[in-house]
Amino acid sequence: MTDRDTVAHDYDRIARSYARELGDELTRKPLDRALLGYLADVAKGRGTIGDLGCGPGHVTGFLAELGADVVGVDVSAEMVRLASTAHPGLRFVVGDLRSLPFADGSLAAAIAFYSLIHFADDDLRVACCEIARVLAAGGEALIAYHRGDRVVHPGEMWGVRVDLGFRFLPDRTVAAALKEAGLQIRAKIHREPYAGAEHPSRRTYLIAAR
Repeated sequence: MTDRDTVAHDYDRIARSYARELGDELTRKPLDRALLGYLADVAKGRGTIGDLGCGPGHVTGFLAELGADVVGVDVSAEMVRLASTAHPGLRFVVGDLRSLPFADGSLAAAIAFYSLIHFADDDLRVACCEIARVLAAGGEALIAYHRGDRVVHPGEMWGVRVDLGFRFLPDRTVAAALKEAGLQIRAKIHREPYAGAEHPSRRTYLIAAR
């Protein structure tokens, strides 16, 4: 299988467990909620927000509750199915971040919460170029990732054997890919993990504008 097929296949297999275990995670993450609120405000009246790597749709749903026009996209067809079931009034599509199913300049804003962490450097640059391509002029992207310089292979998640690797990214690597794509870094925020609410890794959020 290709890397894309491996990621899609593994997320298809763990989708139900992922939704059950992490579908309410925003209730325990006040900074995430605040940053999503900022992005919803930035995009208000300007167009659609793309939730890139939407998983079971909980972030997409949160943005919709804030009044945002939002569409979710994920490489896993099962994640998209679960998201569509959980949020029947919202739009979800299957797609790869390296070839997004959106027209040039069609999004007012974009979110990539931990969806760039399965890419090696070359594919990371391609994904960042795609984010830049689909953003309208003045649009902003909110990127979140595990901070570091290693790859974690859990081997098993919720009792399911997986081949997924989770890449912890140096800030300079992500910032360079975004800048190379033509995006300007507007803000960088670091935080420690919320104990008991998530994997115990340091997190970085970057806000980049086109």
